Amino acid sequence: MIKKFILLATITCSLFATSCTNDLAEQYQGDKPVDKGSKGVYILSSGKWQAGNASLAYYDFQQGKFASFKDGNNLDNYDYFFMNNKRKLGDNANDMQLYGSKIYLAVSESGTIEVLDMNTGKSLKQIEMKNATGVNRKPRRITFYKENAYVCCFDGSVAKIDTTSLTVKGYIPVGVNPDAICCTNNKIYVSNSGGYSFDETVSVIDPTTFTEIKKIKVRQNPGNLGVDDKGNLFVVSRAKFDKVTGDYDYRLHYIDTKTDEVKQTYNYKAYNFVISGHKLYMYSYKDKVVQVMDTYTGDLINKNFITDGTTLTAPYCISIAPNSGDVYITDALNYSTNGQVLCFDQSGKCKFTINAGGVIPSALLFK
Repeated sequence: MIKKFILLATITCSLFATSCTNDLAEQYQGDKPVDKGSKGVYILSSGKWQAGNASLAYYDFQQGKFASFKDGNNLDNYDYFFMNNKRKLGDNANDMQLYGSKIYLAVSESGTIEVLDMNTGKSLKQIEMKNATGVNRKPRRITFYKENAYVCCFDGSVAKIDTTSLTVKGYIPVGVNPDAICCTNNKIYVSNSGGYSFDETVSVIDPTTFTEIKKIKVRQNPGNLGVDDKGNLFVVSRAKFDKVTGDYDYRLHYIDTKTDEVKQTYNYKAYNFVISGHKLYMYSYKDKVVQVMDTYTGDLINKNFITDGTTLTAPYCISIAPNSGDVYITDALNYSTNGQVLCFDQSGKCKFTINAGGVIPSALLFK
């Protein structure tokens, strides 16, 4: 009965979000939200484009509630960033990464990298990402290598940021509209999505010299990147969106990072994916079915990971909790009201669902 009531409340609040968003944020479905070995989870929400409503929430597993404060109308507000910094995060927050005790947030349309103290939520610095004429570079994704953060920006550049001084050390050009970035085998890899011109390459950067040393040709519109426990690199290419099928024409490419050559291409529907060990969890834009691939063999381990009938409306981010191994998927729902965070155990059963506390939940980080 309780679960049915909460589900009804969720549906009702989706229809009347302006009146009951604050009430819904503390509710959940399923078991009490807990994650073995994690104190809590940060939930970054990008917000609607050009609406300036990006936000950061923090759900405390130990206390069983969101960090919150009373706003001007004496209602509970779950914006953890605003609570600790008394200002909004900005417009279109895409990525959140941890390095040491600092959280780095890429806020694309605001043209900033926010650096937070993980323990207090206080902003240590807001780094502006602009070119020489003051134009926003649109920072997209972040990775790290030896005391430096590397940020791919939609203006076609990669920035190098000193993680001690929190200053930009320089920029280098890569491809068109770089969409993702990661580090493996002492090299930085950047997928160049191409925007409307459709680039089809992955840039390889030597972080020591901070130069692009190679472009690996994959296929049109490369996107997400991931690395398995052997250091092998995987990248999805999406090609053009097909209005007839309502989906992309996906391929998943395996790149040997010793030779920087494409070793294998798989015909799997991987709009987005995450890798844990040698398991690659992926889902498509249209079907929203989560599948699991073995990165060692390229075989599908599971053609439908979700086993309890739970359905996804608009999956946006997929993440693996580092201690429990639970699979977390954010759902943007209608892209206008608060999204959800769903937690699945390794058997594919949904353990709990919580409100994301923000619009379009784009990244998760476990404490």
